[in-house]
Amino acid sequence: MSMQDYDKLKELLLQNKKWPMLYLFKFIVPNSDGKVEKVVSLLPKHGKVSYRHTKNLKHVSVSCKVSMKNADAIIDISQKVAEIPGVISL
Repeated sequence: MSMQDYDKLKELLLQNKKWPMLYLFKFIVPNSDGKVEKVVSLLPKHGKVSYRHTKNLKHVSVSCKVSMKNADAIIDISQKVAEIPGVISL
């Protein structure tokens, strides 16, 4: 994601007037080199994480439903996960 995308996401998140809010992080992660574990380690520990593998097991969909305290916390996690090569944020 570009900085413009993060700015747009933050703007949309700030339209929500009730914090904390339930947020769903969703990423498509290559199933290699420990990348799935790296993504999960960056997600909030109190979130509910679920996984779905592609049929050929090359990628894993990692979802985390969690209560987040503000838009900046969401953006921070999203940016850290985006630094892992090959990860797609949904």
